Amino acid sequence: MRIYNLSGPKILPLLLGLLFFAASLTPSLIPREWLAQGALGGLVLALGYLIGRFIMFLWWVMELPAVPGRAARIIYVFLAVPVLTVLVFCLGQANDWQNGIRSRMGMDLVDSSHTVQMVLVALGVFGVLFLAGALVRIGFDYLRRRLYTFMPARTADIAGFLLTVLIILIATRDGVLDKVIANLDESVTIAQDLFDTAPPAPAIDGIAGGHGSLIDWDAMGQPGRDYVTKGPSAAAIADFTGRDALQPIRVYAGLAQADTPQQRADAALAELRRLGGFDRKVLIVAMPTGTGWLDPGAVDTVEYMHGGDIATIAVQYSYLQSPLALILESRSGLDQAIALISTVHGYWKTLPKSSRPKLYIHGLSLGAWSSMHGTGLFPLLDDPINGALWVGPPFPSERWKSVYTEKDPASAYVRPTIGDGRIVRFASHTKDAGGPAGWGDVRLVYLQYSSDPIVFYEPASFFRAPEWMREPAAIDVSPHMKFVPVVTQFQLAVDMALANTAPAGYGHAYYGPDYVRPWVAVTDPDNWTEADSARLAAHCDGGFLKGCRN
Repeated sequence: MRIYNLSGPKILPLLLGLLFFAASLTPSLIPREWLAQGALGGLVLALGYLIGRFIMFLWWVMELPAVPGRAARIIYVFLAVPVLTVLVFCLGQANDWQNGIRSRMGMDLVDSSHTVQMVLVALGVFGVLFLAGALVRIGFDYLRRRLYTFMPARTADIAGFLLTVLIILIATRDGVLDKVIANLDESVTIAQDLFDTAPPAPAIDGIAGGHGSLIDWDAMGQPGRDYVTKGPSAAAIADFTGRDALQPIRVYAGLAQADTPQQRADAALAELRRLGGFDRKVLIVAMPTGTGWLDPGAVDTVEYMHGGDIATIAVQYSYLQSPLALILESRSGLDQAIALISTVHGYWKTLPKSSRPKLYIHGLSLGAWSSMHGTGLFPLLDDPINGALWVGPPFPSERWKSVYTEKDPASAYVRPTIGDGRIVRFASHTKDAGGPAGWGDVRLVYLQYSSDPIVFYEPASFFRAPEWMREPAAIDVSPHMKFVPVVTQFQLAVDMALANTAPAGYGHAYYGPDYVRPWVAVTDPDNWTEADSARLAAHCDGGFLKGCRN
């Protein structure tokens, strides 16, 4: 009986791991501090080592001949020299590469990449993962040896492997993962200030959650309460435009408002009708991000350009950050978007076309994904909305992917041209959507930054370069970014985790002034000029965190 022994030579797997570690030092979309770089480096070092060990395992399974000891040592030296040379070169260039991204994003440059600290973190991460792998290997060896009593060795090896994988999946899913999700739900629910911890409701009419409202203020959550109370006032809008203005209407139903998406949508619609939202000139159905947050840079700008003659309705569907909600609660946002958009659109199309407001859809990040999903094709054909502005759409968005199938091959992947631009246009921080001229009946605009990994992450980058990496680098992307199998996948995954740490106007940090011209292209406000856009962009300067608040 031939038993596989995993304790063979480990130099080749280690060299592959070091090569992966060196490649991880190259730049990607978002600049990395030494701690994040160390964690990434340790992870890919462990992955490279694991892949190397797996290759050795396959070599053994295929019963290929082993290399004699002296020849093996020569091969090790022959391979080690270029690998170590590449590693030293990448360590020396790491700081310049990261500064190259920072300079493109207008960030302060750093003097050092803290190489020693970064390497120590990488070794620590590698050590933890190596120990975890060793424990898994011990468990696998134990299971397969127990199975040798009942079945042939090869069958026992396969059965032991499958059992090991099954045990790990059950332990992580029903043990670790469930506890993590429970703790996240508890912590973010507390942060929302619901019910007993909620501040007092406004004692005024005309505000969602206030006096006479059909919306429960205590169930609204902190993001919703900020949204309905901190927008620009009619006086502030009038002061900016020099004309009379109305107080914008904002309706928001919290996740705790009701048990089902449809019940929350019905409550929001009833409140919108109570406040007179369908008497305004413009109506926007907005889907928030995972936590329930709506970007003031997006909402405030469009309220200014329409003189406050506008209503916005939104419903919360999660308490988690968008990346977590995308992974753990992906259906929640989709179901809520379908319920809200269909409910509002269903009532809106019963109104006289001559007097009803223009209807638009909006969403940022996970809100863009869910609102795209909720904007169904058949309702658009039946009685179409007037347009939509979708910002930073996450890479799994099927509607976004389907639009890309119509891309002009001569246009850049990060900023494509779709047909003649009568229905769909793309905008970024370097190019607007082209203004309100030349559109058809429906106007759809995607605002996305070329350095946004939430948009341009590609699952297939594990083994092939994304299409956008095969084109000349965009202005805010380092020309030194190169595709490396396996490594690029995890660089982009870390970029997604860091996407909101980029300066406003880069990564996933969408910038208030960058919303102005896309909204003009979509909604075509009356008597609006390019000078007005420039003035509003300057007024809103301060980015996605400050928006246009007064």
